[in-house]
Amino acid sequence: MGFEALKKIKAKHFAPIYLVLGKETFLINEIKEAIIENALEEAEYDFNLSFYDMEEQSVDIAIEDAETLPFMGDRRVVVITNPYFLTGEKNKAKVEHNLDRFLSYINEAAPYTILVIQAPYEKLDERKKIVKTLKQQAEVIEAQPLGEREIKQWMKNKAEQQGATLHEDATEELLKISGVNLSVLSQELSKMALYIGPSEQEITKEIVQKLAAKTMEHSVFEMVEKMVHRRIDEALEIFYELLRNNEEPIKLHALIANQFRLLYQVKDLSEQGYSQQKMAGILRVHPFRVKLAAQHARYFQRDELLNMIRELAEADYLMKSGRVDKQLAMEMVLIKLAPMK
Repeated sequence: MGFEALKKIKAKHFAPIYLVLGKETFLINEIKEAIIENALEEAEYDFNLSFYDMEEQSVDIAIEDAETLPFMGDRRVVVITNPYFLTGEKNKAKVEHNLDRFLSYINEAAPYTILVIQAPYEKLDERKKIVKTLKQQAEVIEAQPLGEREIKQWMKNKAEQQGATLHEDATEELLKISGVNLSVLSQELSKMALYIGPSEQEITKEIVQKLAAKTMEHSVFEMVEKMVHRRIDEALEIFYELLRNNEEPIKLHALIANQFRLLYQVKDLSEQGYSQQKMAGILRVHPFRVKLAAQHARYFQRDELLNMIRELAEADYLMKSGRVDKQLAMEMVLIKLAPMK
């Protein structure tokens, strides 16, 4: 994530071309909005702000606009989206693009225009001349999904933008409750900063526990945490609360089963010597989830986890075949866990 690039943008030190590369939609939009808000007055948007989708419009039109002097202002912002021709992907869009003209503009960008190229891809085709030139001439801002350290830094920066500081314990707690969706985290941090007001300044763990919206997924995570520590009575309390909220036992079962499968996979890979970062890549889950799973997996032997997965599979069959009441099947799974250790 281009934290330094964002600081320069907010200080109104702009590059003539930005290449925003990555699949984290929230970050792509955050960078785009920062450029627009800091480069233009709102009254200029109608005259000096344009968007061009390369799957529907030719790059020639976008470049022609970028070469046009701004009207009643100092700058023009031109945003190009979906530039599939920078990748190796085949696209069915029947739009003709004059890439030679685009290449010429990249080498001699208009000094009064900020060209923002939003590339929502993991990578570009480095063999292409236009990609090589673009990466040399443009300011490249990575907008890939953030790792744990990066996401915590992003949360800290987001809190500071709201005039608050974020305690380390609060960061960890908010990630546990809200997950790693940046849009959700942004909303939660804004709410908490508004709640504490300018006098308090610090968002603490207690404030997070009080204000953060509890999702069903988080409630299931809490239930699994109680199961891990063999606090079955507390796990049952959470289960009954979810039932009172009209949550379907089969859906709850599926979420619990996913959690225990992840515990087993992390346990297995850990014993093979894989790092948490490598495990996240293999399992295709966020590194923070791997970290939490590794903490929980320490309380089990491999055989215990396998046995739990079998119990959950049996419960799934009994519920879906109608042989056992759904609530009773889940209660049996929870109770059977108690004497496992």
